[in-house]
Amino acid sequence: MTDRDKGLQLYTYFRSSAAYRVRIALNLKGLKPELHFVHLLRGGGEQLQPGYKAVNPQSLVPALVVEGHALAQSLAIIEYLEETHPEPPLLPKDALGRARVRRLAFMVACDIHPLNNLRVLRRLRGQYGLSEDALKEWQQHWITLGFTALEALVANAPETGRYCHGDTPTLADICLVPQMANARRIATDLSPFPTLVRIEQTALSHPAFDAAQPKVQPDAE
Repeated sequence: MTDRDKGLQLYTYFRSSAAYRVRIALNLKGLKPELHFVHLLRGGGEQLQPGYKAVNPQSLVPALVVEGHALAQSLAIIEYLEETHPEPPLLPKDALGRARVRRLAFMVACDIHPLNNLRVLRRLRGQYGLSEDALKEWQQHWITLGFTALEALVANAPETGRYCHGDTPTLADICLVPQMANARRIATDLSPFPTLVRIEQTALSHPAFDAAQPKVQPDAE
Protein backbone atom coordinates (compact mmCIF):
# COMPACT_ATOMS: atom_id res chain seq x y z
CA MET A 1 0.00 0.00 0.00
CA THR A 2 1.40 3.36 -1.04
CA ASP A 3 0.88 6.76 0.57
CA ARG A 4 -1.88 7.42 -1.99
CA ASP A 5 -3.78 4.36 -0.73
CA LYS A 6 -3.47 4.98 3.01
CA GLY A 7 -6.80 5.37 4.75
CA LEU A 8 -8.78 3.80 1.89
CA GLN A 9 -11.05 0.87 2.75
CA LEU A 10 -13.50 -0.64 0.27
CA TYR A 11 -16.51 -2.64 1.40
CA THR A 12 -17.41 -4.82 -1.55
CA TYR A 13 -19.17 -7.95 -2.79
CA PHE A 14 -17.85 -9.71 -5.86
CA ARG A 15 -21.20 -9.90 -7.69
CA SER A 16 -22.46 -6.40 -6.90
CA SER A 17 -22.44 -4.34 -10.08
CA ALA A 18 -22.25 -1.11 -8.06
CA ALA A 19 -19.14 -2.39 -6.28
CA TYR A 20 -17.81 -3.57 -9.65
CA ARG A 21 -18.04 0.04 -10.91
CA VAL A 22 -16.01 1.36 -7.99
CA ARG A 23 -13.40 -1.40 -8.38
CA ILE A 24 -12.93 -0.35 -12.02
CA ALA A 25 -12.57 3.31 -11.08
CA LEU A 26 -10.08 2.54 -8.32
CA ASN A 27 -8.04 0.41 -10.72
CA LEU A 28 -8.06 3.13 -13.38
CA LYS A 29 -6.83 5.63 -10.77
CA GLY A 30 -4.14 3.22 -9.61
CA LEU A 31 -5.52 2.97 -6.07
CA LYS A 32 -5.42 -0.18 -3.95
CA PRO A 33 -7.67 0.08 -0.90
CA GLU A 34 -7.87 -2.37 1.96
CA LEU A 35 -10.73 -4.72 1.11
CA HIS A 36 -13.61 -5.78 3.36
CA PHE A 37 -16.03 -8.35 2.00
CA VAL A 38 -19.76 -8.07 2.64
CA HIS A 39 -21.63 -11.18 1.52
CA LEU A 40 -25.11 -10.13 0.41
CA LEU A 41 -26.64 -13.61 0.80
CA ARG A 42 -24.83 -15.33 3.66
CA GLY A 43 -26.73 -15.39 6.95
CA GLY A 44 -29.60 -13.46 5.47
CA GLY A 45 -27.24 -10.78 4.19
CA GLU A 46 -24.19 -9.42 5.99
CA GLN A 47 -25.11 -5.94 4.77
CA LEU A 48 -28.03 -6.02 7.22
CA GLN A 49 -25.86 -6.69 10.25
CA PRO A 50 -25.22 -3.87 12.77
CA GLY A 51 -21.51 -3.82 12.02
CA TYR A 52 -22.03 -2.88 8.39
CA LYS A 53 -25.03 -0.66 9.09
CA ALA A 54 -22.67 1.46 11.15
CA VAL A 55 -20.65 2.00 7.96
CA ASN A 56 -23.61 2.47 5.62
CA PRO A 57 -27.09 2.76 7.17
CA GLN A 58 -28.58 2.11 3.73
CA SER A 59 -27.24 -1.48 3.90
CA LEU A 60 -25.93 -1.40 0.36
CA VAL A 61 -22.48 -1.98 -1.12
CA PRO A 62 -20.11 -0.51 -1.95
CA ALA A 63 -18.85 1.81 0.71
CA LEU A 64 -15.49 3.51 0.59
CA VAL A 65 -13.97 4.71 3.84
CA VAL A 66 -11.55 7.59 3.35
CA GLU A 67 -9.56 8.59 6.43
CA GLY A 68 -12.43 7.57 8.66
CA HIS A 69 -15.18 9.09 6.49
CA ALA A 70 -17.60 6.57 4.95
CA LEU A 71 -18.72 7.33 1.39
CA ALA A 72 -21.54 5.43 -0.31
CA GLN A 73 -23.41 5.34 -3.63
CA SER A 74 -21.10 4.19 -6.42
CA LEU A 75 -21.44 7.27 -8.62
CA ALA A 76 -20.79 9.61 -5.69
CA ILE A 77 -17.70 7.56 -4.79
CA ILE A 78 -16.44 7.69 -8.37
CA GLU A 79 -17.02 11.46 -8.56
CA TYR A 80 -15.00 11.80 -5.34
CA LEU A 81 -12.17 9.77 -6.85
CA GLU A 82 -12.32 11.91 -9.99
CA GLU A 83 -12.02 15.10 -7.94
CA THR A 84 -9.23 13.89 -5.68
CA HIS A 85 -7.27 11.83 -8.22
CA PRO A 86 -7.92 13.58 -11.56
CA GLU A 87 -5.56 11.44 -13.64
CA PRO A 88 -6.53 9.66 -15.74
CA PRO A 89 -9.78 11.60 -16.20
CA LEU A 90 -13.06 9.66 -16.28
CA LEU A 91 -15.06 12.58 -17.70
CA PRO A 92 -14.38 14.60 -20.87
CA LYS A 93 -12.98 18.12 -20.64
CA ASP A 94 -15.90 19.75 -22.45
CA ALA A 95 -19.30 20.34 -20.83
CA LEU A 96 -21.28 18.69 -23.64
CA GLY A 97 -19.05 15.64 -23.48
CA ARG A 98 -19.45 15.38 -19.71
CA ALA A 99 -23.23 15.66 -20.08
CA ARG A 100 -23.26 12.87 -22.69
CA VAL A 101 -21.11 10.57 -20.57
CA ARG A 102 -23.23 11.19 -17.49
CA ARG A 103 -26.39 10.56 -19.50
CA LEU A 104 -25.13 7.16 -20.63
CA ALA A 105 -23.91 6.29 -17.15
CA PHE A 106 -27.12 7.36 -15.43
CA MET A 107 -29.22 5.35 -17.88
CA VAL A 108 -27.56 2.26 -16.46
CA ALA A 109 -27.08 3.25 -12.85
CA CYS A 110 -30.40 5.03 -12.31
CA ASP A 111 -32.82 3.36 -14.73
CA ILE A 112 -31.69 -0.23 -15.45
CA HIS A 113 -29.81 -1.35 -12.37
CA PRO A 114 -32.25 -0.35 -9.59
CA LEU A 115 -35.07 -2.44 -11.08
CA ASN A 116 -32.81 -5.50 -11.01
CA ASN A 117 -31.27 -4.92 -7.60
CA LEU A 118 -31.14 -7.86 -5.19
CA ARG A 119 -33.54 -6.32 -2.70
CA VAL A 120 -36.10 -5.64 -5.46
CA LEU A 121 -35.87 -9.24 -6.64
CA ARG A 122 -36.27 -10.48 -3.08
CA ARG A 123 -39.41 -8.39 -2.69
CA LEU A 124 -40.87 -9.67 -5.95
CA ARG A 125 -40.12 -13.24 -4.95
CA GLY A 126 -41.19 -13.10 -1.32
CA GLN A 127 -44.08 -10.64 -1.33
CA TYR A 128 -45.57 -11.25 -4.77
CA GLY A 129 -44.60 -14.88 -5.33
CA LEU A 130 -42.82 -14.49 -8.65
CA SER A 131 -41.20 -17.68 -9.89
CA GLU A 132 -37.52 -17.82 -10.85
CA ASP A 133 -38.53 -17.83 -14.53
CA ALA A 134 -40.71 -14.75 -13.99
CA LEU A 135 -37.88 -12.98 -12.16
CA LYS A 136 -35.51 -13.76 -15.01
CA GLU A 137 -38.01 -12.37 -17.52
CA TRP A 138 -38.41 -9.24 -15.37
CA GLN A 139 -34.67 -8.62 -15.37
CA GLN A 140 -34.26 -9.34 -19.07
CA HIS A 141 -37.12 -6.98 -19.92
CA TRP A 142 -35.65 -3.95 -18.16
CA ILE A 143 -32.11 -4.66 -19.36
CA THR A 144 -33.29 -5.06 -22.95
CA LEU A 145 -35.37 -1.88 -22.77
CA GLY A 146 -32.42 0.10 -21.44
CA PHE A 147 -29.84 -1.43 -23.75
CA THR A 148 -32.04 -0.68 -26.77
CA ALA A 149 -31.85 3.03 -25.95
CA LEU A 150 -28.13 2.86 -25.15
CA GLU A 151 -27.36 1.10 -28.42
CA ALA A 152 -29.27 3.77 -30.33
CA LEU A 153 -27.24 6.50 -28.64
CA VAL A 154 -23.78 5.02 -29.17
CA ALA A 155 -24.13 3.25 -32.53
CA ASN A 156 -22.68 5.43 -35.31
CA ALA A 157 -22.54 8.48 -33.03
CA PRO A 158 -19.54 10.69 -33.88
CA GLU A 159 -18.64 10.93 -30.17
CA THR A 160 -18.38 7.14 -29.84
CA GLY A 161 -14.91 5.72 -30.29
CA ARG A 162 -13.34 2.58 -28.99
CA TYR A 163 -15.32 3.27 -25.83
CA CYS A 164 -18.73 4.86 -25.22
CA HIS A 165 -17.19 8.31 -25.60
CA GLY A 166 -13.90 8.61 -27.39
CA ASP A 167 -10.97 6.25 -27.19
CA THR A 168 -10.36 6.16 -23.43
CA PRO A 169 -12.53 4.80 -20.62
CA THR A 170 -15.09 7.08 -19.01
CA LEU A 171 -17.79 6.86 -16.39
CA ALA A 172 -20.14 5.52 -19.08
CA ASP A 173 -17.99 2.44 -19.65
CA ILE A 174 -17.56 1.96 -15.91
CA CYS A 175 -21.35 1.66 -15.62
CA LEU A 176 -21.92 -0.30 -18.83
CA VAL A 177 -19.51 -3.19 -18.30
CA PRO A 178 -20.94 -4.43 -14.96
CA GLN A 179 -24.46 -4.24 -16.40
CA MET A 180 -23.33 -6.30 -19.37
CA ALA A 181 -22.02 -8.90 -16.91
CA ASN A 182 -25.43 -8.96 -15.20
CA ALA A 183 -27.13 -9.37 -18.57
CA ARG A 184 -24.90 -12.30 -19.48
CA ARG A 185 -25.43 -13.94 -16.09
CA ILE A 186 -29.17 -14.25 -16.78
CA ALA A 187 -28.69 -15.19 -20.45
CA THR A 188 -30.06 -11.95 -21.94
CA ASP A 189 -29.95 -11.90 -25.74
CA LEU A 190 -27.26 -9.33 -26.58
CA SER A 191 -27.30 -9.83 -30.36
CA PRO A 192 -29.37 -6.63 -30.89
CA PHE A 193 -26.61 -4.59 -29.24
CA PRO A 194 -23.42 -5.05 -31.30
CA THR A 195 -21.95 -1.68 -30.35
CA LEU A 196 -22.38 -2.33 -26.64
CA VAL A 197 -20.79 -5.77 -27.04
CA ARG A 198 -17.86 -4.27 -28.95
CA ILE A 199 -17.31 -1.63 -26.27
CA GLU A 200 -17.53 -4.28 -23.55
CA GLN A 201 -14.87 -6.39 -25.30
CA THR A 202 -12.61 -3.37 -25.67
CA ALA A 203 -13.02 -2.46 -22.02
CA LEU A 204 -12.34 -5.98 -20.75
CA SER A 205 -9.04 -5.97 -22.63
CA HIS A 206 -7.99 -3.08 -20.38
CA PRO A 207 -6.20 -4.31 -17.22
CA ALA A 208 -8.26 -2.06 -14.92
CA PHE A 209 -11.53 -3.58 -16.13
CA ASP A 210 -10.18 -7.11 -16.29
CA ALA A 211 -8.90 -7.02 -12.69
CA ALA A 212 -12.28 -5.77 -11.46
CA GLN A 213 -14.30 -8.67 -12.87
CA PRO A 214 -16.37 -10.61 -10.32
CA LYS A 215 -14.76 -13.94 -11.16
CA VAL A 216 -11.28 -12.79 -10.09
CA GLN A 217 -12.26 -11.18 -6.77
CA PRO A 218 -10.92 -12.77 -3.58
CA ASP A 219 -14.47 -13.38 -2.34
CA ALA A 220 -15.72 -14.92 -5.61
CA GLU A 221 -17.61 -18.18 -5.29
